[in-house]
Amino acid sequence: MHPIDPEFEALLLYLKESRGFDFTGYKRSSLMRRVNRRMSQVDAQSYPDYLDFLQVHPDEFTALFNTILINVTAFFRDTDAWEFVSKEVLPDLLAGKPEDAPIRVWCAGCASGEEAYTLAMALAEAMGIEAFRERVKIYATDVDEEQLAEARQAAYGEREMQSVPPELIAKYFEPAGNRFVFRKDLRRCVIFGRNDLVQDAPISRIDMLTCRNTLMYFNAETQAKILARFHFALSEGGMLFLGKAEMLLSHGTLFTPLDLKRRVFRRAPRAMPLAGAVFTEPAPIANSSVLGLDELRNEAFAASPVAQLGLTSDGLVALTNRRLDKLFRVSSRDIGRPFRDLELSYRPVELRRYIEQAQIERRTLRVTDVDFHRDGELVNLEVQVTPLTGLDGSLLGVNLIFHDVTAAKRLQDDLELANQQLEAAYEELQSTNEELETTNEELQSTVEELETTNEELQSTNEELETMNEELQSTNDELQNINDQLRVSTARLDEANAFLETVLTSLRAGVAVVDQDLRVRMWNKRAEDLWGLRSHEVVGQHLLNLDVGLPFEQLRPLLRNAVSERGENGEVTVDAINRRGRSIVVRVACAPLHSTDQEPEPEGAIVVMEADDV
Repeated sequence: MHPIDPEFEALLLYLKESRGFDFTGYKRSSLMRRVNRRMSQVDAQSYPDYLDFLQVHPDEFTALFNTILINVTAFFRDTDAWEFVSKEVLPDLLAGKPEDAPIRVWCAGCASGEEAYTLAMALAEAMGIEAFRERVKIYATDVDEEQLAEARQAAYGEREMQSVPPELIAKYFEPAGNRFVFRKDLRRCVIFGRNDLVQDAPISRIDMLTCRNTLMYFNAETQAKILARFHFALSEGGMLFLGKAEMLLSHGTLFTPLDLKRRVFRRAPRAMPLAGAVFTEPAPIANSSVLGLDELRNEAFAASPVAQLGLTSDGLVALTNRRLDKLFRVSSRDIGRPFRDLELSYRPVELRRYIEQAQIERRTLRVTDVDFHRDGELVNLEVQVTPLTGLDGSLLGVNLIFHDVTAAKRLQDDLELANQQLEAAYEELQSTNEELETTNEELQSTVEELETTNEELQSTNEELETMNEELQSTNDELQNINDQLRVSTARLDEANAFLETVLTSLRAGVAVVDQDLRVRMWNKRAEDLWGLRSHEVVGQHLLNLDVGLPFEQLRPLLRNAVSERGENGEVTVDAINRRGRSIVVRVACAPLHSTDQEPEPEGAIVVMEADDV
């Protein structure tokens, strides 16, 4: 068993309170791994850091939920199982229903809707489209609102439609651009809604329930609660269709396997044993010599070791016993009071709704795991709510029995503690297996994406093969051009080297400027004259250089050289060289043209020849 991390539990509590997603029943190993994956992607170092990140970036919720809820689904997923359902399960289900009776189906964990529409197609094929429209309601639920919104669109691309037989595509889908939309007249029979299997009440009177590869994400305790709700949701003899990664080996009292390999189960009748006293009309006493039966009956009820409370059909307190008085301070003084006025009606558990349900359904209900604090001591209770009927079937009232299971709970805790190491090893093994199943689901999804990518690549490959000959010819031409470019580049390098040698050898300082008078080249002689290196000058405005040239006298000369006329010019000026000596400099400016066709110069060449350095 994984140790409880308070910081991680605080993060789960925040998700539940802020967004209504209750992940507390999910297996911690896989859940923590998926959350850690998102944390690494947003560079969160700890769970509190990630909680802060969620508070500041609400969009992160979507990415986190998509990572936790691995929404892997497809049309007719596990073809063999769907073939069995279509040929064996659905005909048997329809044969057991009157011809005009409604058919109610629940698709739990429907993701983007493929499974719900698969059910619709299978039922329409089994009973006919007209009968399907009139009789069938498919309730498709999920906790992910984004997935539900996609499912309501009922539009799927070619990749999703690959697993649907062509004849069913033609019969049940309408093309819309590059997508396929499920028929609108049949779409009305599929109702999508949000339902959290852990928190929300189940849908009732269901004939068939599909929940495929969803239970495996929950721990054993949460799985048991969900399966109990599924049992309540299904009608007598209803079918449960699970995924191949799920089993019900420990829930034989709720479901019996119809086909274990394909994970199809039938709802088993669940007999509720009636513990404690039941107040029905007493049978005739054979020996009339037995006297004082009423007093004996009342005393036996009052002395019962379990706390009991009898209510009339209209909710008045009718019977109490001593154990009830000791446990909840409800005694014979409260007889005749409305039960709703007693604290017991809502504490330690809300009993009124269970009483109402038991009266309506005429069956015994059990409320388990009820914690009650009495005199500073924690008492664990199990409440049994039993409707009381007369010989004519009329409702007489309700009997409530409060079983103190504290000792049994403690023994169970001790047993769990004693077997902790064994359970830890088993849980790790089960977790590893389920992680492998989850990884398999992810790999399956990846394979599907790769198959689609492969088809696209094949199509692209055909186009590339068509272009290959042209590209080969072009490649030859490019190779020739490349060879020529190499020769030209070599020559250009030689020319640049030669030009650099020439400029270096000149006794005059040379600067090349662009139209904006920014220096593009600065030779060695210019460096010696003015004391500025080439890397310090290139890119700078010539007139802004801190050298001993009187640029005010040179400005007209430079402007004329880079103007549209491109005039040559020369002037002799007094200047200060890099050593601070006065020198006479002859400055000549010539326009710089790239080609003869371009009348406007690209810049100017400035030659600076001094009489002394």
